[in-house]
Amino acid sequence: MSEKPDEYNKTDELKKLANIAIDMQLDGKMRSQAINQLGEIADHEALLVLLNLAANDKMNVDHRDLALKKAREIVRKGR
Repeated sequence: MSEKPDEYNKTDELKKLANIAIDMQLDGKMRSQAINQLGEIADHEALLVLLNLAANDKMNVDHRDLALKKAREIVRKGR
């Protein structure tokens, strides 16, 4: 394996949170929490996930805006 176990776990966590954020069968509050958690991770990979969520036209506009807001916060922190 080329990835370290910690990197694999982080990638797996990012995928899980992204899947929760786009799952329209789940409650909106749960999807918002997933987006907020991605914002708390605040690294380059989380930024890319948030930008992909913001660009997803199948998502609710409020959730897209939240994803963009969290992405903007990461950029402002300089990470």
